[in-house]
Amino acid sequence: MEFVLRQRGRAEMEFLVSLAQATRPLGPRWQAELAAAGVTEETLPDDLDSAHAMVADALAGSDAFATAALIGDFASVAHGRAAAAAFAESADLLAPELARLEAAGPATLRPDPDLVPPAYWDGVWFHRTTGGWNGHPEMGFIHGELIHRHYVAKTFPGDIFAQRASVLALLPRADYADICELGTSSGHYTVALQRTFPTARITGIELSLPMLRQALRVANENGWAWDLRQAAAEATGLPDRSFDLVTSYILLHELPADATRAVWREAFRLLRPGGQVLMADVTPYRVLGRMGSWRADWLAQRGGEPWWREAATLDNAEAARAAGFVDVVEGGPGGAPYPWVTMGTRPAA
Repeated sequence: MEFVLRQRGRAEMEFLVSLAQATRPLGPRWQAELAAAGVTEETLPDDLDSAHAMVADALAGSDAFATAALIGDFASVAHGRAAAAAFAESADLLAPELARLEAAGPATLRPDPDLVPPAYWDGVWFHRTTGGWNGHPEMGFIHGELIHRHYVAKTFPGDIFAQRASVLALLPRADYADICELGTSSGHYTVALQRTFPTARITGIELSLPMLRQALRVANENGWAWDLRQAAAEATGLPDRSFDLVTSYILLHELPADATRAVWREAFRLLRPGGQVLMADVTPYRVLGRMGSWRADWLAQRGGEPWWREAATLDNAEAARAAGFVDVVEGGPGGAPYPWVTMGTRPAA
């Protein structure tokens, strides 16, 4: 989506990107201090809370660690506020085009006026975004375009959009006719699905109406007839056995473990016999090891991720098998640890 921001908002977003990039040299410094204090993969305890206490004690006098933590805490809150302010400054330029795309078709949006949000989601400020995913009427554009493309894509390791496409190459088929995406958000993974399976009919499920409105605009801008529906991933309300592929990208870590198990059961219900499920999400702690698990957990605690630890310690392969899936496999594209993919098949019989 092409758009123009006025100078102040653009400059503030660029400042936060530069600030985040400037902290990168601090990592090797505090990591060396941690090793010098005797905290290593071998000495760090398995228990995460004990690991946090050990690291905090070892780095209590580290200027490098304190500075990186301070700037990280600031940026994790400021980037959302800066993006909202940038939108407000340029709203008169953006609003007419957003309204035009929302009304253009051929995609459709089905809000649920009677929706009662799940307790794990309602009022939670995921990613420390002010007000959560419904905290601004244009949160879909703010998060999908300003935050993702102009902050996350420049500060997160790797190509976040290529990663979405890479997981789809793991699927065993190229002829999926009906695809259900759980946790559509503003449509970035949906774009990868559409481009990978250009003739498929795509249904997107998402709780946040502002996010769905942005996905609607993306679809309409490209002439894609997505069917977008407001619902929870574990209770879509869609018919049994109506899809060949059910998939999600970076959704499950936003859910408590019980809800994730319910999502696996819902995916099984939605699939036709022989259909596939593919869920891509955060790397399990058992794969990261002690030091990697501590680091991921530390970042999640400060990044507005209330369910991360539950997600990273849940065995999704076992949850898939418990839901009825067979031929369950897991791993990252090309052997990479992220994104972590769990995939299975609904038995043909």
